[in-house]
Amino acid sequence: MVIGTALGWGNGPTIALSVILAFFFGYLFTLRTLLVHTTFVKASKVAFAADTVSIAIMEVVDNAIMLVIPGAMDAALSSVLFWASLAVSLALAALAAFPVNRWLLARGKGHAIVHAHH
Repeated sequence: MVIGTALGWGNGPTIALSVILAFFFGYLFTLRTLLVHTTFVKASKVAFAADTVSIAIMEVVDNAIMLVIPGAMDAALSSVLFWASLAVSLALAALAAFPVNRWLLARGKGHAIVHAHH
């Protein structure tokens, strides 16, 4: 959101960039810890399995909340509205992803797969 807003992009490109970066960095952070113990191909499969659902839920909720808060997507980076909306949307996205992550962990999926490689 910050990059698209700083560059003056519209909603579509800003959301697309934020989703791409969320998946990229989400997978990257998981890969970083796994590459110590395994190959890139195996680590990539584990990261994909562990993070995809969580990141997807967070991105859907985060972007939906930003879109429904009046003026949030058009607010400047110097605006309290932008930062407060972003904080609220990320907090709600984390709350939405939490039960799904717990459910996955309880069944040995999600990040439980990552922990098995440590």
